[in-house]
Amino acid sequence: MRSDEITKGLQRTPHRSLLYGTGVSEQQINKRFIGIASSFTDLVPGHCGMREIERQIEKGIHSGGGQAFIFGVPAICDGIAMGHSGMNYSLPSRDLIADCVESVAQAHKLDGLVLLTNCDKITPGMIMAAARLDIPCIVVTVGPMADGKCHNQTLTMIRGTFEAIGKFTNGEIDEKMLKEMEITSCPTAGACQGLYTANTMACLTEVMGMSMPYCATSSAVSAKTKRIAFDSGVRINELVEQDIRPSSILTKEAIRNAIIVDLALGGSTNSILHLLAIANEAGVDVSLKDFEELSFKVPQIIKLDPSALKTMADLDNAGSIPAVLKTIYGNVPEMKDTVGVSGIKLSEIAASDIWCDNEVIRPISDPLTSNPGLAVLHGNLAPDGAVVKISGVEKEALVFTGKAKTFNSEEDAMQAIMDDKIVAGDVVVIRYEGPKGGPGMREMLSPTSAIVGKGLGKHVALITDGRFSGGTRGLCIGHICPEAPAGGVIGLINDGDEIHIDIPNRELTLNVSEAELEERRKTFVPLPTKVRKGYLKRYSTVVSSSDKGAITSI
Repeated sequence: MRSDEITKGLQRTPHRSLLYGTGVSEQQINKRFIGIASSFTDLVPGHCGMREIERQIEKGIHSGGGQAFIFGVPAICDGIAMGHSGMNYSLPSRDLIADCVESVAQAHKLDGLVLLTNCDKITPGMIMAAARLDIPCIVVTVGPMADGKCHNQTLTMIRGTFEAIGKFTNGEIDEKMLKEMEITSCPTAGACQGLYTANTMACLTEVMGMSMPYCATSSAVSAKTKRIAFDSGVRINELVEQDIRPSSILTKEAIRNAIIVDLALGGSTNSILHLLAIANEAGVDVSLKDFEELSFKVPQIIKLDPSALKTMADLDNAGSIPAVLKTIYGNVPEMKDTVGVSGIKLSEIAASDIWCDNEVIRPISDPLTSNPGLAVLHGNLAPDGAVVKISGVEKEALVFTGKAKTFNSEEDAMQAIMDDKIVAGDVVVIRYEGPKGGPGMREMLSPTSAIVGKGLGKHVALITDGRFSGGTRGLCIGHICPEAPAGGVIGLINDGDEIHIDIPNRELTLNVSEAELEERRKTFVPLPTKVRKGYLKRYSTVVSSSDKGAITSI
C-alpha cells in the first residue's frame, strides 16, 4: 500500500509516533489509509450540512476495513460571491482545490480518497485531483436543497431572489413579498435546487462513473444521501484492494457519455469548461469539437429550472440519473458502455427495471426539442468558439440581430440595466471578464437575471468573454474566445455595431467588414490587468483560454 511509506520499517518510527498522536490505534496503523477530502464550511449552504455526511463516510470506511482521515479543502459559494469582486476567485478556486487535494494525498501517502463535495467549482476540482493523482477515489456529492415555498408557489434560489430583484424594480411585487421570497427561497442545506452548475456537475460525475448510482439527485437532507455516503466509504476499501483507479474510469468514452447527458439535460454552460479541464488532467483527447459533433446528434429530453418550473427534486422522483441513462443508452449510438466506481456497467443500468417518469424524462423518440441543451457557436466574433445554453433561450429568440452596447465590466453593465438604459433590440456586450481579463472569468448571473426580471429575456441578448451561472436563462452567450485582452474581436466592438446570432446554424457574427476591423486593431490597446498581486495575479499569468477549459497546467 502507498501508506507503507509512512508506516513500515525502523526509519518510520517518528512517522508512526506522530500518527499515534492523532489517535490512531496500533490495530489501525496497518489498515488502508483513506482520506476524506471534505469541503465542509459554515459559509456555503451546499456544504454546511456535511458534518453528518463525513461521519457516515467515516463509518463506512471503518466498516470496510480502513482507517479514515478527514482533511479540509476550500469551498466558495458562487451565489454569495456573485456580482462583486469575490466572483473573481470562484473559477480559480477549482485549480486551487485540485492542488490542495493532491498536496495532502501525496504528502501523507494516502491509499485512497473519498471526495466529499457539492457546489460549482469544488466537484470538478476534486475530480481533476483524482485524475492527476490516479489513486482509488470515489466522489460523494451531497445533493440539492429542498424547494422553497412562498404563498403556495415553488421557489428556487434564482426565481426567488435574483429574478425577483427585476420584478421588484418593475413594480410587479412589493417590498414585503420580496422579503418573504428572500427568506423562503433557500430553506435547507444543499446545492441550489435547479440544474445549475453544482447539480449539473453532480449528474455528470455520476454519468462518468465517479460516484455511486442515485448520488447526484438525492436530497442533501435525506436519509438516502446518508446511506450513499456510508456505502461509498465501504466501497473505497474495495477499490483500493482491487487497485481500481480513475484512469480506468475517466476514459474518453466516459467523458463523451457525460457530454451526451449534458446535452440531453440542458445543463450549465460551465460544464464545458470543467469537462475539458478534467479531460486534460486525465490525459484524454476531448475538446470543443466533441461538444460540436454531439450537439447535432442529441436532443433535449429534460428541462429543469431555470429553464422550466421543475427542479432537481422532480428529476430525483422521476428516476434520477439511472433513468436518464436507461432512456439514452441504445438510442444514441454515440453513448458507449462504461463501468464506474460501483462496478456496475452502464449497459446493466440500462437493462435494469428502473422507474422512469416520461413526463419529466422524455423518450428519445419524443424529445422536448430536437435541439440539444447546449451548443457551440463560431463566427468572426468567436473564431475559437462561444457557448450558449439553448434550453434557456425562447424559441423566437434563437435567431436575433441587434445593436451593441458595450461595457468593460459586469458592474457597468448591471448599472445600465437597472437604470433602464437597456432596451429591446440591444446586445449587451460585457468584455474583460474572461480567464485572464477578469481575471477568473466571473459568472454573469446578476445582469442576466435582471434582464429576465425586467421582461426583456426574449428581446435583449448578452454576450461576454466571461461566463454564466448555471442558473442563467435568456439569450446569453459566453466563453467568447479569444477574449478581449488576447486581442479578441469582442474588444473591437463599438456601440451601435450590429451583431447577428443564429443558434440553429451555430453562428455568431459581428456585421463589420474585415477592413474596418483591421483599422480598429491598429489602435486597439487592451486594458491593463485588474490585479497586481496575490493569487489572482499568479492565476492570470498561467491560465489558458476558455476553449481549453481555462486550465492552469504549464
